[in-house]
Amino acid sequence: MNTAPLENLRGDYAGMAPDWTVPQHPDLHSDEDQDVWRLLVQRQRTLAERYACAEFLEGLEAIGLGDTIPDFAAVNARLEPLTGWRIVGVPGLIPDAAFYDHLAHRRFPVTVWIRTLEEIDYLVEPDLFHDFFGHVPLLTNPVFADYMQEYGRRGVEAGPNVHLLARLYWFTVEFGLIRTNQGLKAYGAGILSSAAEVKHAIEGEGVERVPFNATVAMNRPYEIDRLQNTYFVLDDFRQLMDRPAVAKH
Repeated sequence: MNTAPLENLRGDYAGMAPDWTVPQHPDLHSDEDQDVWRLLVQRQRTLAERYACAEFLEGLEAIGLGDTIPDFAAVNARLEPLTGWRIVGVPGLIPDAAFYDHLAHRRFPVTVWIRTLEEIDYLVEPDLFHDFFGHVPLLTNPVFADYMQEYGRRGVEAGPNVHLLARLYWFTVEFGLIRTNQGLKAYGAGILSSAAEVKHAIEGEGVERVPFNATVAMNRPYEIDRLQNTYFVLDDFRQLMDRPAVAKH
């Protein structure tokens, strides 16, 4: 295995295609990259078994999550027949227009680089682990998969209201909770990819957990550099599609 870190892939936008995608090169990940992936998967999978909704856990199995960094092509061979979604490699954060266009066409952007061991517990920007472990499992669920595409379509059309959609994404896709027969569970990627956030979201004291309302969520400010103090709670994933505010904005 190549032991040189993929520093050149971190935020390297020079070799990207016009749609902001880049090749993954899964064979070039270093030993440290693989160690980080394995540590994060083992930790977060254990937490997910306790705190994640059943749909997320089923998605982990469906995509064949393992102890080595996934090959995007192999994942797509499993994912696309289920819901028509594919994952595409990106060098890091991409513009809203490109992001929404990918979602509208059932392509989910996944960062190709992974954090270092020194960043194991906190990272400012999304990396491969957050994007893949947090987001990809629920793309196997037909209802959630349809919501993500519809969200992308609305983003393409949003114009000056795009900031409202960003808030909706934050409070659903990133930090959403859902009430189940097994109790309150997490489905948001920002929760399930974070050891601190997942316990805080479900068990934390002094946390506001409110019934989901798209209009309220789109008008609620949020902070990106701290544990959240407000979470919106679904009763069913179908609520994401039923709310008229999603269509209006």
